[in-house]
This record gives sequence, structure tokens and C-alpha cells, in this order.
Amino acid sequence: MDAPPDAGEDVRPFLKVADYLRHIGLSAPEIYASDEQLGFLILEDFGTDLYDQVCAQTPDLEPALYDAAVDALVTLCSAEPMQGLEDYVPRMADLALSCYRWYAEPIVGRDMADEAAAARAALHPLIDSLGTKRVTILRDYHAQNLLWLPEREGASRVGQLDFQDAMLGPVAYDLISLTTDARRDVPEVIRDRCVERFCDQMDLERSDFIREAAICSVQRNLRILMVFARMSLHFGRPSYVDLIPRVWGHLQRDLDHPDLQELATLLRAHLPEPTPSALQTLKDKCGTIPTLQ
Repeated sequence: MDAPPDAGEDVRPFLKVADYLRHIGLSAPEIYASDEQLGFLILEDFGTDLYDQVCAQTPDLEPALYDAAVDALVTLCSAEPMQGLEDYVPRMADLALSCYRWYAEPIVGRDMADEAAAARAALHPLIDSLGTKRVTILRDYHAQNLLWLPEREGASRVGQLDFQDAMLGPVAYDLISLTTDARRDVPEVIRDRCVERFCDQMDLERSDFIREAAICSVQRNLRILMVFARMSLHFGRPSYVDLIPRVWGHLQRDLDHPDLQELATLLRAHLPEPTPSALQTLKDKCGTIPTLQ
């Protein structure tokens, strides 16, 4: 890993989280040598068998891979949370509703501060209802950040990548990151299998978990709408816009939960559907917003 500090990188969070994950029995890369001042690490090589590639090449393995990924999450959520991490929950509303600034407003062509305020009033009570229990969440737990290590056993068969942004958060968060993947279509039968396996092993009431998962998924997918639109508008990477329709589909499905009806009504009235014309607008404005403020 070459992550120089003068480029705004910091390898210390990666080192700390990797040590924690290995301590609880998960497969984070071993660190063979490190220079924190230069941002240079020599890491264990987990190979090239990323989950999305293995599933594409050998579909029969998909249930086993996702079972193992759930088992790794059970290990993570059952462990004592990592010390020193920031609580993600206070940031959830702001990150979700930034989709008005970066996704909706560039498409509709006007300020939507009032609409965002109304959505905030509906979203906050839902986030507050998630309760006070916190677990370590990796936040980008999906098929392009997981490697298949079949020679290992149990939860350690899942090689972990891109975990340096770990925080404390709701127990459902990483599972919905896995099952509502922005980059690949996870079959419904696999999604249901993951929920059942996770709830059984964590001894969770399924209906309560599904409600929490819907809230977390809506928040996450609103945030991803923001991220993908911003990748085009600010960072000049329009290919991310092509992923937005899948994210929109996840969002609509989770908004169907009856406890999210008020928020669903507002979002469906406010946010423009990602039609080909809307997506082209985001691409046409590629790189035209120089500031992140």
C-alpha cells in the first residue's frame, strides 16, 4: 500500500482496524512492514478472487460465499466494539440528505432546501428509533471489497479489504451493505438467505431487524446517490452515474416498508427518477462543481 500523507492519505486507521479484525478472528491482511510517515505498507496478499468475480465465474458458489460473509459479520457484531471509533448514527441524516444537494438539485435545476428540511423532519425519528446499541461497522462491506479464501475455515474464509473507515453503528448496517450492493445485483433468494442466517445467529426478531434494515438501507442508498452524483459533478468521473439506477431500485424497495410511509411520500415527491435524461444531465455537468461545500 502506497498512501503518502502529502496526498492526504493516512495509513494509521487501516493499521488499527486491521489489527482489531485479526484479533477477533477475521481475515484482515497481515502487516509485514510499515512506514507510517511515508504511508508505505507491505501487506499479506489475499489473491484476486474478489466475491463479485467468483460469483460471476462460478454461480454455484454464491450461497457459500454469502453464508461466509454473513458469518464474518456475526463475528464482528458479536465482538466487543473497537475502541476509539466515531459513532456513525449522528451523521446519518446529514449524509443521506446531501443527496438533495448533489443528486436532486443538479437535475431539477433549483434550490431544494425546503424539501430537504421536510425530509429531515421525517428521517430523524426513524434514525432515533434505531436505539443505542452499537457494533463495529466497516461501512463498505460488499462484493468488491471481499475476497474468497476457501483454504481457511469459518468466518476467516472472507478476506477483508477497504475497512479503514470503520465506525460504530447499528447492527443491520453492514448486512444491508452486503445485500443491497450498489455494484451488483444480489438475487432475492440470497438476500433472504442472508437475513435469515444473520437473525438466527444473532438471535434477533426478524420483523424488528427488517425494520431497522430498511431504515439503514434507505439512509445508505440516499448517501450513495449523493456519492455517485458527486463523483461525476465534482471529481469528473461520470461512469459512476451508470450505477445510480440500481441504487434507486434498492431505495424504492426499502421505502415500501410501512413504517417509512411518511418519508417515502416526501422522497418520491422530491427526488427525480433517474431517467436516461436525468442521468445524462449529471454526465453533462461532469466536473463543473469545483467545491465540495
